[in-house]
Amino acid sequence: MPNSARLRAAALTTTLLLSAVLAGCGDDSGTDGDLTDQRLSWKACPAPSQAEGGGPAPSPLPDGDAWQCATMKAPRDWDDPEGETIGLALIRAQTSGDASRRIGSLVFNFGGPGGSGVTTLPAFGQDYAKLRTRYDLVSFDPRGVGRSAPVICLNNQQLDRYFQQDATPDDAAERTELVDNTQEFNAACDKNSGKMLPHVATTDAARDMDLLRQVLGDDKLHYFGISYGTELGGVYAHLFPEKVGRAVFDAVVDPTQNAEESSLGQAKGFQLALDNFAEDCVTKVEDCPVGDSAQDVKNRIARLLKELDSKPIPGIYPRQLTQTAATTGIAQALYSKDFWEYLTDGLEQAYDGDGRVLMALADALNGRNEDGEYSNLIPANVAINCADDKPRYDTAYVEKKLPEFVDASPLFGDWLAWGLLTCTDWPVAGAAEHPDVSAPGAPPILVIGNTGDPATPYEGAGRMVDALGKGVGVELTYKGQGHGAYDSKNKCVQDAVDGYLLDGRTPAAGTVCS
Repeated sequence: MPNSARLRAAALTTTLLLSAVLAGCGDDSGTDGDLTDQRLSWKACPAPSQAEGGGPAPSPLPDGDAWQCATMKAPRDWDDPEGETIGLALIRAQTSGDASRRIGSLVFNFGGPGGSGVTTLPAFGQDYAKLRTRYDLVSFDPRGVGRSAPVICLNNQQLDRYFQQDATPDDAAERTELVDNTQEFNAACDKNSGKMLPHVATTDAARDMDLLRQVLGDDKLHYFGISYGTELGGVYAHLFPEKVGRAVFDAVVDPTQNAEESSLGQAKGFQLALDNFAEDCVTKVEDCPVGDSAQDVKNRIARLLKELDSKPIPGIYPRQLTQTAATTGIAQALYSKDFWEYLTDGLEQAYDGDGRVLMALADALNGRNEDGEYSNLIPANVAINCADDKPRYDTAYVEKKLPEFVDASPLFGDWLAWGLLTCTDWPVAGAAEHPDVSAPGAPPILVIGNTGDPATPYEGAGRMVDALGKGVGVELTYKGQGHGAYDSKNKCVQDAVDGYLLDGRTPAAGTVCS
């Protein structure tokens, strides 16, 4: 079912599904004793595990260099740092430039939470070739994700049924079924991964990153966080302000919001993205195949979803495209303007009774590959966010809030509102209403907001700057579409980020790129 957290990195999973550029990591664990003294055994990367999404081992870099993988030991419980350890999967590409100009390692987190950095960094590696001239590019599977003590809940067949359910109930019977399915999912997570569930919070991952910094031999953590990765970076800066190096936050999570506020913000953000998609389609030179006007595009989508609620159409055999799957697929496609063509094709085909494209988009959001196997993206996402988020909501509360959500987005409002039930009856208490990212004493952190971002609305960037504290956050605005800015290939954004990370030139606060 949908929830605010799962949507934060949807563009990532679509790109992985469509490009199938995936990677894996090794499973050597380093030395015993003080974990800061462990030596990493870097080797050729194997094919990724099912939890990482499957697929082939990563292809060599454009210059022929190979990706390298290793495993770092970390405490399972940071309150007992000398107790049981877990292995955290790592991947790197060593710097391509002159060793004398090497700054250190640049650590990436691409979001989710629940996204595998070990599979994602090679998929986008060519985009960071310039940064590689002075850094080793490094990423990791955070705890609970991929190969790093993954959270496992339902099996593939059970997940197929779970994602076919009606996530926007219209009556008491459907509400009861939604609650029952949520409880079944959460109970399976507890049964299969109960030992890890108390130890997958963002504060735990931030401590892992500081251990990684030390094991890599860096005095400071140089960091590039995208989507949820900005929240992780903010928590790291709060815990270790004196260890922050050059850090970039792109597609910024609003650190002042609780789960409800974040979901409501996303309802507004996705509605804005839908409005922009519809306007773009009808203003093209050729006729828009899914509507005669922007309002007609949205009206036809609404009719399609209403019809699918009672009469699904064939999707990817043997599954059918339900109302929930179609809504999921539409939301997925709105994460990037590059995916709008898939949305147009998917809608055009769905109006003719063929739901395969919209279902493929939904599968990407849900972490399902073409072989019918699911990564652990969704279980990890739920586990991390339920460990982080203190609020727990019930059906009565959601029903009370439905009008506000539907007013924010007639298409996505109820879907996002009912997603608030995800952490209901979760076996582990949530840590806080929202993360603490205050970082007095930290050096300047570049914070990039995209005015057309559906998943992490633009206003969150300014609030992150304020929350980091005076003299820390430096805001840059990108007037664009989609989730994130650097990977949009906008030259102004990339020049600002590259100049900051490579040469230490902090852009002027309030810089605007378009």
